[in-house]
Amino acid sequence: MTEISHEMYEDENRLIAERRQKLSQLRNQGNPFPNGFKPQNNSTDLHLNYEQFGKEELAEKNIPAVVSGRMMLKRVMGKASFATLADSKGRIQAYLSKEKLGEDVYEAFKHYDIGDIIGVSGTLMKTKTGELTVDAKEVKLISKGIRPLPEKFHGLSDQEQRYRQRYLDLIMNDESKDIFIKRSKIIRVIRETLEAQDYLEVETPMMHVIPGGATAKPFVTHHNALDMPLYLRVAPELYLKRLIVGGLGRVFEINRNFRNEGLSTRHNPEFTMIELYESYADYKRMMEITEELVRNSAKIACNSLVINYQDKTVDLEQPFDRLTITEAILKYNPELNINQLTDIGFLKAEIKKLTRHEPETDSLAVLQLLLFEENTEHKLWNPTFIMDHPIETSPLARQSDDRPGITERFELFVVGRELANGYSELNDPEDQADRFRQQVEQKDAGDEEAMHYDADYIRALEYGMPPTGGLGIGIDRLVMLLTNAASIRDVILFPHMRPE
Repeated sequence: MTEISHEMYEDENRLIAERRQKLSQLRNQGNPFPNGFKPQNNSTDLHLNYEQFGKEELAEKNIPAVVSGRMMLKRVMGKASFATLADSKGRIQAYLSKEKLGEDVYEAFKHYDIGDIIGVSGTLMKTKTGELTVDAKEVKLISKGIRPLPEKFHGLSDQEQRYRQRYLDLIMNDESKDIFIKRSKIIRVIRETLEAQDYLEVETPMMHVIPGGATAKPFVTHHNALDMPLYLRVAPELYLKRLIVGGLGRVFEINRNFRNEGLSTRHNPEFTMIELYESYADYKRMMEITEELVRNSAKIACNSLVINYQDKTVDLEQPFDRLTITEAILKYNPELNINQLTDIGFLKAEIKKLTRHEPETDSLAVLQLLLFEENTEHKLWNPTFIMDHPIETSPLARQSDDRPGITERFELFVVGRELANGYSELNDPEDQADRFRQQVEQKDAGDEEAMHYDADYIRALEYGMPPTGGLGIGIDRLVMLLTNAASIRDVILFPHMRPE
């Protein structure tokens, strides 16, 4: 431990001890955590409704205000004091005087600490500097804070501490609170957009008998009563498509998914997605819905379709670019030509040069995808749909009628990362059964992310599923984009962390 951190640790312990002593004294006088105080106003509404009035006008109107919040700032000036209170909406100042509160109450207030939650009743006034303020007639301690808040000039700057102690991050950093308010608004507008188009929100199981719906490594748990393993879902896809078979023509689920994979600035073991399915639709219709959902989310979060992300502009207003895998490689790597992209030997050599690993496949489409992932994906800044994925990497997508080996599938990339995935769904039960068998062969060969054979899903398809379009959008990554967040941990309230 450094000398500075040791001193800070000692200071914190001293302050905690002092506050515990105050708490003990308060307990002797009554309950320092009383119920019963009911705030009648919040800071934002007070500023919106009364900021425009002048000092004399407010004095004439004698407007009552009852507020509560965490005391973030305190200035004691003899017989009068100022306190800044933070509530769930913002901040409001209170003016406290010995004359109006009485000597005993005012003296008690002087011993309140930064971080305490207090309630104030009074009338609105403006100070000499024009700041809207509650002129207190009553003040009450509602909840005593034992731990001191971080020092006001430096705030809570340790990134790991912000993730571990999100409650403290929300107290100290208005920017963090704003991210999660925007996240809620984004999810709400996605719901409203889909419900306006006759989509039905549903809930499907989070514990599966077999994992499915995506190629990913699952988390495994155990059901004691049934004495059997269960898997936390990697995706709800197969259950949602069962509902399409059942006649629910348009369904969506905003869901938590769990994948037992690595951690990074864009990966968390549990994450949120919106998945939706529409009968008698295809992947082109899904691209249209994707654009609509992204734009509506940007309007509510940013009030603009031209946004800033990490000091670069992202244009969401123009139609999203639509490119095949080979078109994207050629557009963003002008030194390459189409003859090279149809040469298996060249592709293998190029991929090995970039990854230092020899590709094991001889599939032209898969090799083109592997090259795209290495030399093009990170260059896709403005929204770009990458279409026509190989059948080998798309076990649930419908194969193109006129291009064997290619599926009607897209992925949306923005700021160099995948944001959405959609396709025309495979509704041929025999074709789907064959794809599952191929996945099982890959799993038997050691691929931990390959799918299991889902016999019940095949049985559902055998009853007949209409042509269907499906879409999944990563909510966390969408929020990252629209709040200018560099890491997925910035947009998840309680991201996964190693134990302290």
